[in-house]
Amino acid sequence: MATKNITTAEFESTVNADGITLVDFWADWCGPCKRFAPIYEKASEENPEITFAKVDTEAEQDLAAQLQITAIPTLMAFRDGIMVFNQAGALPAKSLDQLLEQVKDLDMDEVRKQVAENQASQG
Repeated sequence: MATKNITTAEFESTVNADGITLVDFWADWCGPCKRFAPIYEKASEENPEITFAKVDTEAEQDLAAQLQITAIPTLMAFRDGIMVFNQAGALPAKSLDQLLEQVKDLDMDEVRKQVAENQASQG
């Protein structure tokens, strides 16, 4: 599956879907974003079971502000609606592949337990 551009309106439903969703926050004027784009596209073709979304931070400024995107590219990974990775900076292909493996290998029951504990302690 190729990458998919999403808007603010599509963001919630995209990241809350079952399975793994990666979101690349980028802008046309950003050099590192342009260098990362083919790496991200290639990974999307090699991992058709994962949703690879892209958000143009220029077109979706409100969303970028809500998510506190302060540097681009920023990559977020969600699994079953839970953000499990959030990092600014372009990843080399090998690092992106390693990230995908780590997200695939997560014990989501343990992740949900940690999220619940964090929410309870902040409560």
